[in-house]
Amino acid sequence: MANVSVAAEWQLLHNRYYRKPELYPMRWKHIDLGRNKVACAPFGGPIAIIRDDSKIVQLYAESALRKLRIFNCAGIQLAETIWRNPGGRLIGMSWTDDQTLVCVVQDGTVYRYNIHAELLEPNFSMGKECFEQNVVECVFWGNGVVCITEANQIFCISDFKNPKSWNVEVLLGVGEACVIAVEEDGVQRLGEGVLDGPLQRMAVSLDGKWLAAFTHDGRLLVLTSDLQKTILDRECESALPPQQLAWCGMDSVLLYWDDMLLMMGPDGDPVRYLYDEPVVLIPECDGVRILSNTSMEFLQRVPDSTVTIFRIGSTSPAALLYDALDHFDRRSAKADENLRLIRPSLHEAVEACVDAAGHEFDISRQQTLLRAASYGQAFCSNFNRERIQEMCRLLRVLNAVRSPEIGIPLSVQQFKLLTPSVLIARLINAHQHLLALRVSEYLGMSQEVVIMHWACSKITASSNVPDATLLEVLLDKLKLCKGISYAAVAGHADKIGRRKLAAMLVDHEPRSSKQVPLLLSIGEEDTALIKATESGDSDLVYLVLFHIWQKRQPLEFFGMIQARIQARDLFITYARCYKHEFLKDFFLSTGQLDEVAFLLWKESWELGKNPMASKGSPLHSPRTKLIEKAHSLFAETKEHMFESKAAEEHARLLKIQHELEVSTKQAIFVDSSINDTIRTCIVLGNHRAALKVKTEFKVSEKRWYWLKVFALATTRDWVALETFSKEKRPPIGYKPFVEACIEADEKVETLKYIPKLADPRERAEAYARIGMAKEAADAASQAKDGELLGRLKLTFAQNSAASSIFDTLRDRLSFPGVS
Repeated sequence: MANVSVAAEWQLLHNRYYRKPELYPMRWKHIDLGRNKVACAPFGGPIAIIRDDSKIVQLYAESALRKLRIFNCAGIQLAETIWRNPGGRLIGMSWTDDQTLVCVVQDGTVYRYNIHAELLEPNFSMGKECFEQNVVECVFWGNGVVCITEANQIFCISDFKNPKSWNVEVLLGVGEACVIAVEEDGVQRLGEGVLDGPLQRMAVSLDGKWLAAFTHDGRLLVLTSDLQKTILDRECESALPPQQLAWCGMDSVLLYWDDMLLMMGPDGDPVRYLYDEPVVLIPECDGVRILSNTSMEFLQRVPDSTVTIFRIGSTSPAALLYDALDHFDRRSAKADENLRLIRPSLHEAVEACVDAAGHEFDISRQQTLLRAASYGQAFCSNFNRERIQEMCRLLRVLNAVRSPEIGIPLSVQQFKLLTPSVLIARLINAHQHLLALRVSEYLGMSQEVVIMHWACSKITASSNVPDATLLEVLLDKLKLCKGISYAAVAGHADKIGRRKLAAMLVDHEPRSSKQVPLLLSIGEEDTALIKATESGDSDLVYLVLFHIWQKRQPLEFFGMIQARIQARDLFITYARCYKHEFLKDFFLSTGQLDEVAFLLWKESWELGKNPMASKGSPLHSPRTKLIEKAHSLFAETKEHMFESKAAEEHARLLKIQHELEVSTKQAIFVDSSINDTIRTCIVLGNHRAALKVKTEFKVSEKRWYWLKVFALATTRDWVALETFSKEKRPPIGYKPFVEACIEADEKVETLKYIPKLADPRERAEAYARIGMAKEAADAASQAKDGELLGRLKLTFAQNSAASSIFDTLRDRLSFPGVS
């Protein structure tokens, strides 16, 4: 049979067993919980103790100055500090979910400490009203607190990370048969008709569904959280309100008076535990830890798997399997007999042994249960063998953190709820880096966060170690984790004032996106620019450029980028779009006068696009000056003679066009070409101005004739056109005259110039274009061109009489048939 000594330690509450194993004998000395305020963090977290200034206590061999001391669950001191905070008496303190100790003083000021008893900034206050009225009591939960003042006003912080938020319901027991529920949007009365008197103590279950309450007449009530229904109503042994009221899991409620701890369940007689020293109840998800001056105990409901194995007289398959292992160790044939009895249920028996091992705090019992499971597994082919391996890994982790030096007595259920990543974060926070590293490695998790935190802590603690020596130590550990961020460690080094070490560390960062910003933050602009350009990432280069641009003098900035082609080109590309003046300074500083000239020329065009620069406005004078300045800069370089001449002519043209707009009062000249300017002058009848432009820009006679012919045809000034044609023999011939008249659809005027065409082919085609078939045929006969005759016949294909003329002409000239 299973070992009866295990079950002998259990207490029966109705039909459920409870046990209270000792987790640690407390290693602290001269600690009396009765004369101190105590705050214990859940999930096996640290314990904060400070002398209670609301009590008159005798000082032994200790200072009158109060000390805030922090211990682990085994009573090993982690840190201490002298309490010097103003604000009046300390009303309450508690640990948040991230193990920050929150202390509320009388005037409503909230102070925060980390696990190393270091004051965290900033402190914050609950407001002026709270400051004036004084806090008399406060209740903490998770990351929040509710305070009540002497004036019975309630102040709440639902999240210390966001102190302005409010999403909490506060239950107030008042001196009548109801409970006041206070929310942000109102107040309501609960429990009327359900309660028959005022409540003196209340505790909400961890899932928020149930409310345990101690009444004025010494009864324990368990109600739904909305106080609509009573689940339990039982008489207690004392009418005095208990000092502490807490849930033990979800199955029972604990009430503590000076010398007695009473556990009550839904049915059956309550269980009593007597203490001759003060205790503190620490609710957990699966039980309650009990802290006294001398020990840390864990009161929990015995898991079902453990009950099936160790209950006195148990003949369950799991108990028989456990007993079979004992017989096997003694080489008794009874082991085989037990296995044959439980073979149909062997799978369940093995699973129960594995589960029970996980709930045990005693290592030897864990080992025995796992051996029993392994023994049964050898005869159970359908059992998942990895289940035992997983439990072994889990227990190794839990046993490591449960050691007194670490002092985190997590149960399996607590560990699963907390998650491995949070446990590792808490180990890191407590500076247990080696254990955190081994746990993360053992569980197959990333070690980066552990090594990063260790490196930052090492830098902080090594203020007297030379940079080179410390760098060697850091690199030796950082290289263990592939892909770790050296930049983050370097950032911490810079933050605490070790800039040289930061520069040395960041040089090992392979990712430019993290390396470059940090180099800028520690003032290594030159190195940052080199790294950014080497990365080929234009965004990084721009980041460095803009940073240096703001911090350095222009000439110094120009000197830095001149030697780096990519940085220089990116700067020029950006400045061309947004910073013309700065870019001109850069080009001038590097002697690139032609680039300055091009910028000036571009500015003149941008000035012309200015909606305020309407045609004929005075803004054309600045444009001209810009172009003239560009001309003078181009003139200083032999390679840009063309640009110099073009800029000069452009400036002169703008001046003339501006004068024309002023004289004609028509804004139609500026920014047009020389040809268009001449043409517009002729169309307006200002022949003198057109001739001036021709002379000013040395327009050739041929171009002049072309422009004037078509300009006169546009105005249909046929007399002037004819006069112009007779001034002298046109250098362009008479074909442009013919073209202009044909385009204007003036047949009569066209006939004046067709006979003057020297080439019979041109005459024939001109006659054909105005529909004169006979004259076209005569001209074609002079040219004696059969191909021309064919084209002309096609032109008159719709006119049979005209086609016959070309056929007759073909026959007469003996040309091949034209079809």
